[in-house]
Amino acid sequence: MKKILTYPLSIVFYLCFGLTLVVFQVLQWFSLQLFGYQAHKKSVDIFNFFLMRCLNIVGTTFQIEKSYDLRRNRPHIIVANHQSMFDIPPIIWYLRQLHPKFISKIELAKGIPGISFNLRHGGSVLIDRKNPDQAVGQIKKLGQYICKFNRSAVIFPEGTRSRTGEPKAFAYKGLMTLFEACPDAVIVPVSIHNSWKLQKYGMFPINHGVKFRMKVHETLEIKDFQTDVLIQKLEQIISEDIRQNPK
Repeated sequence: MKKILTYPLSIVFYLCFGLTLVVFQVLQWFSLQLFGYQAHKKSVDIFNFFLMRCLNIVGTTFQIEKSYDLRRNRPHIIVANHQSMFDIPPIIWYLRQLHPKFISKIELAKGIPGISFNLRHGGSVLIDRKNPDQAVGQIKKLGQYICKFNRSAVIFPEGTRSRTGEPKAFAYKGLMTLFEACPDAVIVPVSIHNSWKLQKYGMFPINHGVKFRMKVHETLEIKDFQTDVLIQKLEQIISEDIRQNPK
């Protein structure tokens, strides 16, 4: 019965979702062309706020645990597990004071209103997974960018999203490249729960009544750890929180 209900709600969701993409494609363009980075960044924040409101249509609720202060005058590297494409809007909205930028596959650079535009013009980098040298170069570029402007890089070190919620092993290369490019960054571990359930049935229908939870853990300093020890600690913090709080 619950799955039957997801079909009409998913239709309404996608209508609102698509309209939001188109409207904010236009708003982002005008914001960037007329007023520059700060206005564009604000339009992206609001864009992702409305994407979350679209998810409310299918009964999604959001619980954010963030008990630690984040310093705006420092660059940050946000390290999170990855469960679905819907991980992105809460990170952008709830951590908007850090100006989060993403490492995205190059295929998303065009064809998706609102999202592709932001990836191309908002400070994120696009990597070709078939070209490791290009990917490393782009990640290094992002690290240098966040260091220069005191912004944040978001990295999902699992590489691909978990379709069951079970944490995957971290890949080291991207993290190591960011750490080397911005050694003064503050590390922000983030664990994401239940996002995978939204795409339990694939792209359609969107699962109904999912309780999305995101926990922002205590920050860490790169300089306080050896690189491999720091990566192991980040993986442990995130995976243990997911396994200990499965619902």
